[in-house]
Amino acid sequence: MRRLAVLLTASALLTASVAQCPVFAQDYPSKPLQVISPAAAGNSPDVAMRVVSDKLASLLKQQIVILNRPGAQGLIAAQAAASAVPDGYTLYMAQASTFTVTPVTQEKMPLDLDKSFMPIGLIATQPIAVSVNPKLGVNTLAELMDLIKKTPGGMQFGASNRGGISHLTGEFFARRTKLPLTFISAQGASTTINDVAAGRIPIIFEGIASVAGATEGGLLKTLAVGSAKRLPNYPDLPTIAETVPGFETKGWLALMAPAGTDPKIVQKLSAELQNAVADSDVQKKLAVLGSYPSALSPAETAAFIKREEEQWWPLVREVGVLK
Repeated sequence: MRRLAVLLTASALLTASVAQCPVFAQDYPSKPLQVISPAAAGNSPDVAMRVVSDKLASLLKQQIVILNRPGAQGLIAAQAAASAVPDGYTLYMAQASTFTVTPVTQEKMPLDLDKSFMPIGLIATQPIAVSVNPKLGVNTLAELMDLIKKTPGGMQFGASNRGGISHLTGEFFARRTKLPLTFISAQGASTTINDVAAGRIPIIFEGIASVAGATEGGLLKTLAVGSAKRLPNYPDLPTIAETVPGFETKGWLALMAPAGTDPKIVQKLSAELQNAVADSDVQKKLAVLGSYPSALSPAETAAFIKREEEQWWPLVREVGVLK
C-alpha cells in the first residue's frame, strides 16, 4: 500500500507538471503572447511587426504584445529572447543586420544566433532603392553608372547608417559594377535624404519607403530598387537587376522562437503567420512601409537566412563597417 501510494503521488505530480507545461498543452495558445523586438517603437520595422502581429493575434485568438528592446546592434533583444522560456509564448522579431552584420563586427558574440533560435517564418523583406539628386541629370541607373565612370575620382553615396543594409547595398553595388563609389556616413535616413536633396551628396541607397516621400515631392529621383522583381505599388520603377543582372538586396524581418520550443508549436505559428502575411489588407499596409511579405516555412526561412549570411558576411569583413 505504501509503495502504491508513492507511485500514485509521483504519477499525480508528473501529470500536473505536464498539464502545466505549455509545450505539452493541446490548447496552445491559451494566454497572450509577447514578441521581443530590436526595433525602436514607431519606426518602419516596428510598425510592420505590429501590422502582422495584429492579424496573427486574430488568427490565434490571443493578444500579442510587442516589447521593444533596441540597442547594441540588436543584441539586447536577441539575448532577452534567447533566454526566455521556450514555451511558445515569448517570440523574437529578427532584423537582417543582427544576423548579417553583428556576428562579424562583434569581437565576442554573447550568443550564437543561429543556434539560439528556431525560425518560424519570414515577416517581410524591405528592398533598398538607389536615388539621386534630380539636378544630377540622369534618368536611369545605366546613365548614373556611365556618369560615375566619367567622373574623376568617382562619386560619393550616402546611407542611413554605417554597417546597415543600406550602406552594404552601396558597397555591394560598387563591387558588382566595379564603379568608384565612396561611402559618406550620416546619422539616419532623413539626414542623408536632406544631404542628397541639397546636393551635398549625389547618391543615396535607402529603403524604398524612406525615399518615397522625397521622390514624390521632387527632392529625389529614384532610379531603381533592389528587389528581385518590380514592386506591386511601384510598377514603373525598374529593378537594379534589370541593369545589373542578378543583383538583389533587401532588409528583412523574421519571426523566431527560442531554441527548444516544441516543433509542433513552431509549425502552428508558422502556418498562421503564413496566413497572416497572405492577407490582402496586411499586404497593402506593409507595402506602404516598403515591406513585402513572403510566406516561407521554418525550413525555408532558415535557408533564406543562411543565404543572406553567406552573401553579406564576406563583404562586411572586407569593408570593415565599424572602422
